[in-house]
Amino acid sequence: MGGESGAPAAEAAKTAAVEVDEERRAALLRRITEEGGFAFVSSAEKAAGGDLRAAEAAREMAWEQLHSGPWHEVVPAWRDAYAMACLHVAELRAGAGAGDRREALRALDMGLIMGGPLLRRDLDEAVQRIAACAEDVVVADGCADKWREGISNNRDLAEALRILPNKSLSSKKVEKRPSLSLETFICDYFLHDSPVIISGCIDHWPARTKWKDIVYLQRVAGDRTVPVEVGKNYVCSEWKQELITFSQFLERVHSNNCPSNLTYLAQHPLFDQIQELRDDIMIPDYCFAGGGELRSLNAWFGPLGTVTPLHQDPHHNLFAQVIGRKYIRLYPASASESLYPHTESMLSNSSQVDLDNIDFTEFPKVENLDFFDCILEEGEMLYIPPKWWHYVRSLSTSFSVSFWWSTTAYPSEGA
Repeated sequence: MGGESGAPAAEAAKTAAVEVDEERRAALLRRITEEGGFAFVSSAEKAAGGDLRAAEAAREMAWEQLHSGPWHEVVPAWRDAYAMACLHVAELRAGAGAGDRREALRALDMGLIMGGPLLRRDLDEAVQRIAACAEDVVVADGCADKWREGISNNRDLAEALRILPNKSLSSKKVEKRPSLSLETFICDYFLHDSPVIISGCIDHWPARTKWKDIVYLQRVAGDRTVPVEVGKNYVCSEWKQELITFSQFLERVHSNNCPSNLTYLAQHPLFDQIQELRDDIMIPDYCFAGGGELRSLNAWFGPLGTVTPLHQDPHHNLFAQVIGRKYIRLYPASASESLYPHTESMLSNSSQVDLDNIDFTEFPKVENLDFFDCILEEGEMLYIPPKWWHYVRSLSTSFSVSFWWSTTAYPSEGA
């Protein structure tokens, strides 16, 4: 009897979900109409009826609206409209063979990266359906060995020192604590705005082994589109951003032979986009210190030689080194004036000082400034307090994850 009565209930729930979905889409089209997007609405309605050309036209119209001015001034409804158009394009391309399957996935990823939150669940579900039809992954001979070799680079300290900034590992060392309790973390470090390395707390993450397997990475994420940075770092004039597949990114990582083409997947919410990779990590309890609320969960994946120049962030940061190793230098917030922040608002959280080539004539206050530094080893996490300046250089192929969280008051104010 339970089975018989359950079937109609399940069908009713499914019907109700479809009705809610249709209502959301209809409400979105009404909002776009109010914004003057009559042509978009017309194309979107044709796309819903199976017209691929109309779907692509609607996507192009929404894309233009996303680039009509500064990102923070974009009308939120247009971000949702872009996601809707990406869904239409993907649905119409999905059944037309492997090539179009990849185009469908690209459309969905663009909707996830650039679109609004209204249709995010629809995008995620569409990704799962289309990704389930993926072909077997073929990795070239020697590729897996080269990948593992890249992860193990620069194990020799003398070799690492040759590529690090002047005076590296000669100042104050960041304290290292194994399996630190949450209470001790809060009392000894969090409340005192003090950095600390925590070891032995992420060894159980599936990512610690899975991300060393390039075949696994290709299988779960190879056809997905991701934004990457290309060039020395974001304050250099030749720096640029590109959208490439994760497979293309992995290829650049393990064939890293051109500094000008150095490719870094940096500060991207990859785990909101690719659920399989999100399942490989866990949010550490430390991120709830101070009644904290997680603000951002970002990936930092790249080859040997990537550099994040000296900068500061407004949130508490737990930086987990999942694969490979990185050198990190820290200056306290109190040193801000001596680190010469950029004056323009877009870069005001970044220092003008290039630690790899310091001009002491232009920036004399830096020369005798105390700092903390460390080599963050695989399996370790570094706590960086809010507003602490930090410089990061990868010493191998490196996959890191940053957890940003905020509290109602900074520890120094609330303590």
